[in-house]
Amino acid sequence: MSKPTSPVFALIAAFVMFASCNGGNMSEKNSVDSAIKQVPASTWETLAQKKVYFGHQSVGFNIVEGMQDLMKQYPAIQLNIKETANTADFTTGIFAHSRVGKNTEPRTKIDEFVKFMDNGIGAKADAAALKFCYVDVNADTDVEALFADYVNAMKQLKQKYPKLALIHFTVPLTTTRTSWKTWVKRIIGRKDMDRCNNIKRNQYNDMLVKHYQGKEPILDIAAIESTFPDGSRSAFTQDDKTYYSMVPEYTHDGGHLNDLGRKKAAGQFLVLLANGSVWF
Repeated sequence: MSKPTSPVFALIAAFVMFASCNGGNMSEKNSVDSAIKQVPASTWETLAQKKVYFGHQSVGFNIVEGMQDLMKQYPAIQLNIKETANTADFTTGIFAHSRVGKNTEPRTKIDEFVKFMDNGIGAKADAAALKFCYVDVNADTDVEALFADYVNAMKQLKQKYPKLALIHFTVPLTTTRTSWKTWVKRIIGRKDMDRCNNIKRNQYNDMLVKHYQGKEPILDIAAIESTFPDGSRSAFTQDDKTYYSMVPEYTHDGGHLNDLGRKKAAGQFLVLLANGSVWF
């Protein structure tokens, strides 16, 4: 595996962050399609031979479903997607995924992810990723402490499994509803919990991007979820600071990804994995 600071990694990281955060002049659909089409068939073949593990919960299932949607659309993408955390399945190319921990208890997710790595996946996989859910971070979360726990766990895994590439996910966002009730709450000084929850998620995500950007791969799912097809962002202002929220068109319930949202996130994940296959 190339060193994280290599020019190849820097180029890949810059491309992925640009594609997910800025949108550009193209529509998001065309941007994702263009990025996928620019990946050579040989690179998709290389990725299919890699062993990747993805630990997640419900939004992760949305992303996997989006990957399967895109595989039908692009026959060159031939991943062996399997829901498993069984080390015995990591003998050949596989995109393995499974639930980890309990929702609303992010430290159980860190602990089980580490357990899976220590049970054999860490020594066999080429890359692995842990994704929190939006319910794991809310207005009451001590994001500094949670982030410290995450970073410490990932650091220990890198020390034990130096050949394992760790892919970091920002925390997904939710929509920020606007109705006469929310306006009244703001006027009378009551908390808007949609905003309060997303503020904490934004704070965690800022720490993660600042810590890992340019050093290790990041899928900024929060940026993907908050970017409109024209490249603008779904955002709100609180205490003179800008925070991001989920684009309503990407969800059916305010948090989980619908068909459009899941393909958007899955497309960026696939491109990150495909380009990463040259170094992990």
